[in-house]
Amino acid sequence: MIRDPEACASMDELRAEIDRIDRELVGLLARRAACIDRAVVLKRAAGLPARIDERVDDVLAKVRAAAEANSLSPALAEALWRRLIEWSIGREERALDDGPA
Repeated sequence: MIRDPEACASMDELRAEIDRIDRELVGLLARRAACIDRAVVLKRAAGLPARIDERVDDVLAKVRAAAEANSLSPALAEALWRRLIEWSIGREERALDDGPA
């Protein structure tokens, strides 16, 4: 159950909510990594490279907009996603270099 931070009456309650959110974020990041693995298969079949600069720009623009819509610092969101994108591209490049799946 999602709790409003304002509903947390103690640090223990607030920390429990933060821990729950962290578990949820890790699960979502694992799903994203699975999508990256699938992208390797599809990119290999289509002859596409791991890095597609237009897609990177598109993802970052969408993340900045989502951050703004959710009252999160767009600069923070972009910095986090730049790191995530570079990790993802590296994962794809290593897999693509390994040859056919």
